[in-house]
Amino acid sequence: MFDPELTAQLKRVLNSVEQLLPRTIPTIDWAVTTAANWHRHSFSGFLEPLDSVERISLDDLLGIDDQKHEVEENTRQFLAGLPSNNVLLWGTRGTGKSSLVRAILNNYAEQGLRVIQVDKDDLVHLPDIVTAIKNLPYRFIIFSDDVSFEVGDSSYKMLKSALDGSVYAPPENALICVTSNRRHLLPEYETDNRGAMLVNNEIHHGEAVEEKISLSGRFGLWVGFHPFSQSQYLEVARQWVGKLCIKMGAKPEWNEETRLAAILWSQQKGDSSGRIAYQFANHWVGRRLLAARSMKSRSK
Repeated sequence: MFDPELTAQLKRVLNSVEQLLPRTIPTIDWAVTTAANWHRHSFSGFLEPLDSVERISLDDLLGIDDQKHEVEENTRQFLAGLPSNNVLLWGTRGTGKSSLVRAILNNYAEQGLRVIQVDKDDLVHLPDIVTAIKNLPYRFIIFSDDVSFEVGDSSYKMLKSALDGSVYAPPENALICVTSNRRHLLPEYETDNRGAMLVNNEIHHGEAVEEKISLSGRFGLWVGFHPFSQSQYLEVARQWVGKLCIKMGAKPEWNEETRLAAILWSQQKGDSSGRIAYQFANHWVGRRLLAARSMKSRSK
């Protein structure tokens, strides 16, 4: 005869264990899925298809032509099975680093390019990720956005190991691409440039500094994204205003009033990046078109 109290305890234990187990998910059909996200669950995780990817094209990314060329050429080499490099996109926020990766995917998905997005803290699962894709007939960019580390981070060690070509290195059909506001992916301090005896009496101070830059040095391709000048910002804003007007079936309009409004917008935001230019264009075009519709409805 069963003990009701024991049965209830066993049910509670089983329910708790069930919460730790990854849910059953169907195998991703990469023929129709172009991007997936590594979803952490308990002690491991699984690849979860992304329903949609921002429909941005390379032509939509303005003011970064040199950066687009470098990344696109490396991607074409990769897709052709030729030597290519892991990529570090670093620099000023809002200049199109992560948008460039999405645009590359949209441009080359039909040629077999796929993207797996991995959160910085989940890079410790790189061995599981590469195991899941290594025998597939597609080319994968393992992408981690807005990355920065402390030296002791487990994800830092795993990424460094993967880039170094250890047993955890990505297979031939995968590249690693990381974006960061920091060129060396780690915080740098004024004390890094002081003499060794001024930093906690560390004797081999140079070795500590070398450790800080050793991770970024393992990326074969560094692509820098730098602050826009005001003239660059205004040119990007002008192009976005034109693109959005055409998209909405309106006549493109850029005059002195628009130019001054764009400058004021960037001053209020404290930034003059491509992202700010795009936000201004949305604000300006949307407000103008709404006002025009209101006037039209009142005149009826």
